[in-house]
Amino acid sequence: MTGYGLASADHENVKFAVEIKSLNSKFLELSIKLPKSFSDKELFLRNICSKEIERGKVNVSINIERGEEALKGATINAALLSRYYKQLEEINVNLGANSTNLLQAVLSFPDVISYVEDEVSENDWNILYSTFNKALENFNQFRADEGNVLKLDLELRIKNILQFFSEIEVLEPLRIPQIRARLNQFLEDNVGKISVDQNRLEQELIYYIDKLDITEEKIRLRSHCNYFIETLKSKDANGKKLGFISQEIGREINTMGAKANEAQIQQLVVGMKEELEKIKEQLLNVL
Repeated sequence: MTGYGLASADHENVKFAVEIKSLNSKFLELSIKLPKSFSDKELFLRNICSKEIERGKVNVSINIERGEEALKGATINAALLSRYYKQLEEINVNLGANSTNLLQAVLSFPDVISYVEDEVSENDWNILYSTFNKALENFNQFRADEGNVLKLDLELRIKNILQFFSEIEVLEPLRIPQIRARLNQFLEDNVGKISVDQNRLEQELIYYIDKLDITEEKIRLRSHCNYFIETLKSKDANGKKLGFISQEIGREINTMGAKANEAQIQQLVVGMKEELEKIKEQLLNVL
């Protein structure tokens, strides 16, 4: 959800500039800074941003720079400035403070400096609105370009998970003979081959192997990965949905790791977890 858009326009010695920036956020956090003369348009612009941007921590900055001949002068209330200054000077003496910036402080007091409000016409608003739309267009194009890069990266991560998964499918059937052989060897070494009750052993093996079976996890994991890719190709804003799917993928990977009971499979599970963490990081940038 990071994005950037900038647009400007010049008209009759006046420059209009609009800058839109966004960072990641689960919701829309919108801040709009615009000249006081256009303050009545804030709600209108805010509604457009809410519709077009949807999510992100967004800052919209609108500036108008006027040439010297277009500027209106500022006036200083000399009487008020003098009164403020004398009062601060007396307080300064009484407190024994050592301040050398009284004038600078007084200039920032209310009503000491007053500015003539810029008069804006309907034509000014039309130019500003057109510039805003251009900045918004550039902003959305920036996010679309970034989205295409993210899409390719997310598809690669899912393919990597499925590649690890394919290797697990090759190793998984080999576990049962290995488990059977280990248990038989353990019993022969400790109670003797003749004393082993084969029927009871088979029953225990079936129970034990059933606890380690990952067939359901394999089916669900492949289904979740395919659904992730399908959702990724949709034109709708599915960032939250992709986040939920990635959580389900994580559950299946964790369960497979807990049931694996085999070193090579555990290593492949770690590889899948690493890819999934990269997916979750990238999803913070997806609408």
